[in-house]
Order: sequence, then C-alpha cells, then structure tokens
Amino acid sequence: MTTLLQKSPIHRTVLNNGIVVLVAENPAADIIAARIFVRAGSCHENQEQAGLAHLLSAVMTKGCDGLSSLEIAEKVESVGASLSADAATDYFLLSFKTVTSDFAEILTLAGQILRSPTFPEVQVELERRLALQDIRSQKEQPFTVAFEQMRQVMYQNHPYAMSVLGDETTTSRLTRADLVQYHQTYFRPDNLVISIAGRVTPTDAVALVTEVFGDWQVKTSAPPALNLPEIKVEPQIRLKPQQTQQSIVMLGYLGTSVSSSDYAPLKLLCTYLGNGLSSRLFVELREKRGLAYEVSAFYSTRLYPASFVVYMGTAPENTSIALEGLRTEVDLLSTTEVSPPALQAAKNKILGQYALGKQTNGQIAQIYGWYEILGLGIDFDTKFQELIAAVDGQDAIAAACKYLKQPYLSLVGQEAAINEAIA
Repeated sequence: MTTLLQKSPIHRTVLNNGIVVLVAENPAADIIAARIFVRAGSCHENQEQAGLAHLLSAVMTKGCDGLSSLEIAEKVESVGASLSADAATDYFLLSFKTVTSDFAEILTLAGQILRSPTFPEVQVELERRLALQDIRSQKEQPFTVAFEQMRQVMYQNHPYAMSVLGDETTTSRLTRADLVQYHQTYFRPDNLVISIAGRVTPTDAVALVTEVFGDWQVKTSAPPALNLPEIKVEPQIRLKPQQTQQSIVMLGYLGTSVSSSDYAPLKLLCTYLGNGLSSRLFVELREKRGLAYEVSAFYSTRLYPASFVVYMGTAPENTSIALEGLRTEVDLLSTTEVSPPALQAAKNKILGQYALGKQTNGQIAQIYGWYEILGLGIDFDTKFQELIAAVDGQDAIAAACKYLKQPYLSLVGQEAAINEAIA
C-alpha cells in the first residue's frame, strides 16, 4: 500500500489491489459522504448496447448477495442515510451519505452492492421499462431533441453521439446477461476510486475501505482498452419539425478534452458567452433585442473532445434572426478580443462558482474523485484555477479561431420557421 501526502487537504492512498482512496477530513459536521467511481461509463458500451451503463446503475441497488431490493432500502433508510448509483459518459458512480457512526455499516453495504449485485430479472425488466419511458418523454422536449440530433451528427460513431439512456432500439434489447458481462468486465479493484469527505481521519477511512475491499483480487488480465473512433469535423445542418410554441436554435462546435491546453480558454469563453444574466448572449440577444425565451452556452468537462454549444429558445417568427444573432456573437470571438474587464468578470464568475461548488462533503468527495478517475489527479483542483486565471485575451481569440469557426446547426420547431431560417 502506498500513501501520498499532498499539499492539498486530500490524503491519497493506493491499496495493494489498485483501489485509489482519497480522504478529506472535515470535522465540521457529523456526516460522511463518499463517492465510489468506476471507469465504466457509457463510453465503455458497444454502440448496439447504448444505455447499458445507465440500466446497470438503475438495477445495481436493487439486490445483492444475501439482500433483496427492499432489504437494501431498509438498511439505508433505517439510519437516515442516502445511497444511489448513476452512470455518466466517462464513469460509473455509487454515492452515499451517512452520519459518522453508521459509516462503516453503509460502506460495507456499498461494497456488497458494488462487488456482488444480483440483477434480479424482475428488476431488470422494470428498470428497462422506466428507461424506455424516459427516452420517449425526452422526444417531447424540444431542447433534448435538438441536442440529441446535434450530438449524433457531430460524434457519428463515437460513444458521445448517444444519450446515456441509449435509444428505444438499444435499450429494448438489453438483457440481464449483458449487465452481468459488463459488471464482470469493468467492476474490478484497479478500476476504482473511492473518495471520502467528512468527520473521519484518513487512517480510519483507509482501514475501513481496506476491511471492505482489501480482499478483492485484481484480475490477471488488464482492463479492456478503449479503442474509440476518430471524430471527424464535418459541420452539417439538422432540422426536426415539431409542433411547438418555440423554436430551438442550436449551434455546436467540436471543442477539446479536459487535458488539452485549449480547455481553459474555451471554458472561459463559454462562461463569458452564456453563463448567467450578465453573460454576453443574455444581454445582447434577450435584454437588448428581446429575441430569447432562454439563451445559454455550455461546454462540458470530458475525457474526449467535448461539444461547445450555444442555443436559444425563441418565438417561431424570430427563428431566422435568432440564428443570425447567435452566429454573429460567436463569430465575434474570432475577430474581436474580449475586453480585459469582461474577461476578468468571466474569470471571477467561473472561479466564484467553482469555489461555491466545494462547500459540502458530497461536493468535495465528488470533485476530487472525479479528477482522479479522469486521470487528472487531485492537484487539478489547484491547476484548474491557475489555468483559468492565466488565460489572456490572445489565448481566448486563438481558441475561438481554432474551434469556433464552422458550427454544426440543429433546429427544432415549426416546419416553416426552421426551413426559412436556413433558406
């Protein structure tokens, strides 16, 4: 077992079987939060099994060796704890929160669930039906439809093209045997990061994790390597006629991964453009011109190239000028340097929101575990803030010129309005 003491308040230990344990001791409240990350997100699915990681997350807490779904729920609720599983693109997550005195008991339960889920057939069927309902209901949400068709044309046969939920075809085909196979392949100690924050010393936390997970043997074969296709940039237009009261106008650009030197400038440009009521898009297109019901931008933190998206919800008759307005604002980033005061305001906003996102034990456990599972290391907490602070106007304009030139376009709304917008 190796232990590293960082400059940060996080204590990092690697167990003999490869599990990384992160502990942030925080005695302020009598609560402990834990996040158990597994390198097993939707990126690890075959395309024809899209939705598998999500279904696994839904069924995983519904039975394990010796315990039924009801018994697991009773164990958690009888001590007022919370426990849930979730799947994202780049990882799988089991989360729980409990008072300090019950931490050992809930950690033991989490270990049983993670290591020996039973995937009861009746629960698999129930959760698959619920997932299909979610997929169908999303088809009625214009924003989700616009983003879905944007992703599919941008990412082609890369796993990021698909929703974590999968689609009706892939989810309908998933079986209990698929879940068992996926679990056996990816749920292994050397694929795990356990991040803990709360009223517990690093020594005690590591001892408890070792007790619950230390006998989990590493497989002789290495975890399967991800062999993902290259993402070709071929901007296209996608239209989806829908009888809605508003048009969704969405521009998408293929950005970069979190490990790229261009990540921080793009993150800052996204904040400047579309984060909050003082953002450029909100002020120019909603406040001054009254074009938008909603207008925003987002650029996710991903292991592989992430999409940089700006979008607006607008009245059907404004679809054309809304599209023109969005294009103009993004194009300006490549030709006109963001003023120093505006750039500084965006930095203050992003760093302020970042600081506010690390207040609770759950948030602390989440962010450090997330950085570790993405391969960035826990020092990325400090590095991210330094990278944002260091971006200057020239960095921003260079990133815009490199990534924000030719958009993919996704329009959802009344047929006449969206056809006219691209005429």
